[in-house]
Amino acid sequence: MLKNRHVSGWLMASPLALVLVVFLIAPILMIVVVSFWGATEWSIYPAFLWDNYEFLLTSEVTYRVFLNTFKYAFITWVFALGIGFTVAYFLAFHVRSLTWQVALFLLCTIPFWTSNIIRMISWIPFLGRNGLANSALISWGVIDEPLEWLLFSDFSVILAFVHLYTLFMVVPIFNTMMRIDKSLIEAAADAGASGWQTLWHVIVPLTKPGIMIGTIFVVTLVMGDFITVRFMSGSQSANVGRMIQNDIGLLQYPSASATAVILLITVLMVIGILLRFVDIRREL
Repeated sequence: MLKNRHVSGWLMASPLALVLVVFLIAPILMIVVVSFWGATEWSIYPAFLWDNYEFLLTSEVTYRVFLNTFKYAFITWVFALGIGFTVAYFLAFHVRSLTWQVALFLLCTIPFWTSNIIRMISWIPFLGRNGLANSALISWGVIDEPLEWLLFSDFSVILAFVHLYTLFMVVPIFNTMMRIDKSLIEAAADAGASGWQTLWHVIVPLTKPGIMIGTIFVVTLVMGDFITVRFMSGSQSANVGRMIQNDIGLLQYPSASATAVILLITVLMVIGILLRFVDIRREL
């Protein structure tokens, strides 16, 4: 009987396992294999060479680009966490009606009903030299001439990242906050805790799984994004995704694969470090 249940369990899991092997494991293995191939100006050829990794790991450009990628990920994470936690806290503890909670939450998702590229490009006429932001600041007398750094700069890149990915922080934090027993909040108040003490010693510790899930989403999405950096920086800045895109554009697939493998290892290491701080299995 136990053996039959064991076999039936494997049979039930096999379709999903097959999908994962075909669409996840196999492509990653192909990328790893190609990363060891050689390339000339005109072609690529199967081989087992360390040249691609040696070039990447000994190039100063690689470290500068990875540092820039971490900078984007960290700053975006700080703003996404601040905005996401505030929005989730308001929805979970200040909006009493479940109907209004759902309605306001859906309101937050409305911008995500359109393409990421459309939402990103919509910032360009707003931040441009003759855009709405500069025109408003000049008309208010705040500045005398347009600000050049509003567009095609690190500021515009991070602004677009925060706009695109903050919802990925709001959702898991809000979901975690909704599971907090309200009697714990009342008990903290009865014990004489102030609002800030309740927030820091009760709500934040209980919300850590949601914060960690949101952090994983935001950091991995930012580190793998390339189109936002290209458009919002005016091709004046780069991250690892842009390196991979440039190599693919030059048909240097082995080099692009090696960069992708290093990026994958880096992201997995970051996730591994994050998972050591909190057990997110309670949230899954």
